[in-house]
Amino acid sequence: MMISSDNTTHERMIIMKKYLDKTLSPQERAEALVAEMTVEEQASQLRYDAPAIERLGIPAYNWWNEGIHGLARSGMATLFPQTIGLAAMFDTEMVGRVAEITADEARAKYNAYQKRGDNDIFKGLTLWAPNINIFRDPRWGRGHETYGEDPFLTAENGKAYVKGLQGDGEVLKTAACAKHFAVHSGPEALRHEFDAQATPKDLEETYLPAFEELVKEAKVEGVMGAYNCVNGEPACASEYLMEKLREWGFDGYFVSDCWAIRDFHENHKVTSNAVESAAMALKAGCDVNCGCTYVNLLAALGQGLITEEDITRACVHLMRTRIRLGMFDGCTEYDSIPFETAACPENKQFSLECARRSMVLLRNNGLLPLDEKKLGTIAVIGPNADSRAALEGNYCGTADRYITFAEGIQDRFAGRVICAEGCHLYKEKSSVLAVAGDRYAEAEAAAECADVVVLCVGLDASIEGEEGDTGNEFSSGDKKTLLLPDSQRELVRRITALGKPTVIVCAAGSSINTESQPDALIHTFYPGSEGGKALAELLFGDVSPSAKLPVTFYESTERLPDFTDYSMKDRTYRNTTENVLFPFGFGLTYGDVRVTDLEYRDGTAYVTAENSGAPTEDVIELYLKDYSAEAVKNVSLCGFRRLSLGSGESVTVQISVPEKCFTAVDEKGTRRIFGKRFTLYAGTHQPDALSASLSGSECISTEIEL
Repeated sequence: MMISSDNTTHERMIIMKKYLDKTLSPQERAEALVAEMTVEEQASQLRYDAPAIERLGIPAYNWWNEGIHGLARSGMATLFPQTIGLAAMFDTEMVGRVAEITADEARAKYNAYQKRGDNDIFKGLTLWAPNINIFRDPRWGRGHETYGEDPFLTAENGKAYVKGLQGDGEVLKTAACAKHFAVHSGPEALRHEFDAQATPKDLEETYLPAFEELVKEAKVEGVMGAYNCVNGEPACASEYLMEKLREWGFDGYFVSDCWAIRDFHENHKVTSNAVESAAMALKAGCDVNCGCTYVNLLAALGQGLITEEDITRACVHLMRTRIRLGMFDGCTEYDSIPFETAACPENKQFSLECARRSMVLLRNNGLLPLDEKKLGTIAVIGPNADSRAALEGNYCGTADRYITFAEGIQDRFAGRVICAEGCHLYKEKSSVLAVAGDRYAEAEAAAECADVVVLCVGLDASIEGEEGDTGNEFSSGDKKTLLLPDSQRELVRRITALGKPTVIVCAAGSSINTESQPDALIHTFYPGSEGGKALAELLFGDVSPSAKLPVTFYESTERLPDFTDYSMKDRTYRNTTENVLFPFGFGLTYGDVRVTDLEYRDGTAYVTAENSGAPTEDVIELYLKDYSAEAVKNVSLCGFRRLSLGSGESVTVQISVPEKCFTAVDEKGTRRIFGKRFTLYAGTHQPDALSASLSGSECISTEIEL
């Protein structure tokens, strides 16, 4: 909507013309626009649900919208695999395309809403995505919103997602937002009062690199603070963190997590009341408050805790973002994206392609792919067999059609498919009138009738997610254990005891130990609306599995560091080899891809891979071992490339190794190249003994001296 220009004074006309002058920068235009506002009007724009300023023709705008794996909470949209599943693809081009589709659908919905004067929540162009926190502990309920445990993988995917959301046009297609800044990964139950203690080394080595790269390289438009404190400072008003943004050249807008500023006085106890909390956040650099604490800004101004300049500065930042989005000028580039773009067939087809590449084959004794000519009956059993929630994850949209695991197998298999719930997801019985274990007998009967069993277990976002999610019954969204809920553990014991050929399909956002040795094990994460079709294609060999774990799968929580310990010692593949069930970077295929040659020259690895098995896609992974005292204990991912190889095919690819990968961080937090000697490894997994044993293949290496 254009701002009205019915001003009568010469001075106001000059200001308005300056604002309308597209030859000026968004900063200059924003300054001119904000100069037209009273301080009361400026303060009103610092709320996430900013009201209209009718005299200037500025419509109301709600800053809160979501889109970490497709447009969320705005009705019908394409539902992609949850973020952790996108990370498992090890394919930044595909991640970027997911973001492009998400932005297209956000624009399509926004265009339709604007025509109808609908400026409500979840209908704007400021998407609070991606979540680039490091998934340091498998108990964290929100970990499936992230790209996993590795800073390099997180940064590469995060940059691709930001660029996909924001586009490369004259204006931003949508505005991405890197969250939650910073040092944020549970526990959920404590997040409003928790103080995450992180050393300078861990900050620079693990927690901050992805944020830095998204600001510097991807030019992310927004940054969201976290609920917790970081080394004694509330993350949404941390001088240390805000200074980092300034060092990196950030010139977007900063938003608090929702109602996080209220925590300053209610939980962190760093202020005495809401007025002081609002002042503290604004002075530190928080431009917009998701919550209601900024209704106290004028009171803070009256008490001398903030100045009019503080309010003006934040308002300019917000108007600058809206100008960059083309909100006040019209945008011929994106205003024509039609409503029908949302959940269109082409977008859903791409969701299917992502689902195929996001499911990780962890075990296979030769049962897969299934030979349908030898099968008459398949039993599909388990609480996630016919569950839509097992496809969704959290922060998701609503698909116009879901294909559950059972439905995908029914559609694909010409023989008989017998389905049985087996048990409730986590309760001891499915019917409130029944005795405990009321579905076990049916499941056992179904399994006995079948030639093969597909046992669909795991979690969903009702028991693995954010604090306060409806239905959470396990530790406010965090997992207390890496085991399946008791009801499912009993189901697995009963079904596997029958001795039938069994594939366990586990839908969950992170590490799960099924305590079994099935014939095959597939971890699907939360694969999106097309998950059932993708699973069926993988089971029957129409497509080869090719995903890799973006997190370490551990054996038990008992041998993990304390959940509240933010030290990276003995955490993730970079610092531990203990208690590992399946390593980071591991995943099987139906092919047999081996790296046969590796050379390194001038920042580039030249890798030759050949496939002596069935046609497949696979991922070449590069790891660097730094022998300096300042380096991480083990190796670090430094490059990857997804390949498609036919049977007997060989290919040589080039993979860049960024110079930053040769740096290390000392205890003071200084990053530079300390080492002179490095080993570069290439393979389809990590260069560790367990990965080699599980995959049956070895990495090859070359020495590098600087």
